[in-house]
Amino acid sequence: MTETHRRPRKQGLEHFLKVVRELPDPGPRLLWKQLEEHGYRGQEQARRALCLMAYRHVRRVKRIYLEGADRNDLPRKTNYLLAGPTGSGKTFLVETLFGKLLRLPTTMVDITTFSETGYVGQDPISILTRLLHTADGNPLLASIGVVCLDEFDKIASGQNNAIFAGAGTTKDVTGMGVQRELLKMLEAGDVVVPTELGHASYADHVTLSTADLGFVACGAFSGFHTVARRRGNHGGLGFGGRPVAAVDPNAIAVDFTDDEVENVANFQAYGFLPELIARFTRIVPFKALDAATLKDILRTDVVTRMTREFKAEGLALSIDEAVLDHIVADAQRKETGARGLASTLTRRLEDVAFDSFGTEGQADTAVRVSLQAGELQISVG
Repeated sequence: MTETHRRPRKQGLEHFLKVVRELPDPGPRLLWKQLEEHGYRGQEQARRALCLMAYRHVRRVKRIYLEGADRNDLPRKTNYLLAGPTGSGKTFLVETLFGKLLRLPTTMVDITTFSETGYVGQDPISILTRLLHTADGNPLLASIGVVCLDEFDKIASGQNNAIFAGAGTTKDVTGMGVQRELLKMLEAGDVVVPTELGHASYADHVTLSTADLGFVACGAFSGFHTVARRRGNHGGLGFGGRPVAAVDPNAIAVDFTDDEVENVANFQAYGFLPELIARFTRIVPFKALDAATLKDILRTDVVTRMTREFKAEGLALSIDEAVLDHIVADAQRKETGARGLASTLTRRLEDVAFDSFGTEGQADTAVRVSLQAGELQISVG
């Protein structure tokens, strides 16, 4: 066995066990409450599912490594797929839940930057290298972490003309090839992982077990609704024999039903390997955030942070209620969800910030944002 493939040294194991002992394991209900305290709003059903997954993940790890439970006697580790419109809180939920609340090694990767091994683009195996870095190079610690595969829907091969069956010679280095590479990772096994990012074959490697590693994939799945409805439309009828409502193929903020996302054939029609989708224990649909939830996020997060920043610069920022409603309506019209809430305010307050920030002698100068004739107006003084 080479130096780079040996088991972690004793102090590495001791550090790992210490980390596992100290991992917080609040119940799902408490995790839900803590998410609220960290500013997470909406997605009640999805949040319940993820809180339960997070709790089970930590309890499973503690039972194996602290209580000596046989892994084969426990439920298998879980991988979740989150499907829903942009700005609905998918990645924020994963980041907050696993990275901040549970303090697990967590890495967030944009899967669109990866390509099949041997082709231009990042090798998918380097996803685990990134996780290894978040675990301070300890393979044991990395093996109980969580990988979030963002933009997962973008590796669907539905838009490609490549042929993958039989003796096809065409290569799809950004879609089906990456799916096949991910399939290997999502299976429970030992993976040889380079310790540094790059393409150098002579770099040091370590062996990382994926038996306890959690994967959470996130994607907007634009057009999935249309694919699912088309498959379910037999003679003009949808699921359960109900008429199929017209769906705008260009719409972003579209809600998915449980029936649509739980049917693996819909994902196959969308461009995914059915065996890859089958590796996900649960597929969780996210809904477009409603106006009330968006307004709550705007008030408690965006406005609070911005008001605090202006106060530190000697400016008293106030924003009329009508302005909040206008910004929320604009975000819904543009289908940007929570992600677009800050952009409007930031853009309109740039001139005031540029002229006033860093200036002496302006204690408690009033800055008011109001709505007049459908336009945001800024008054200073």
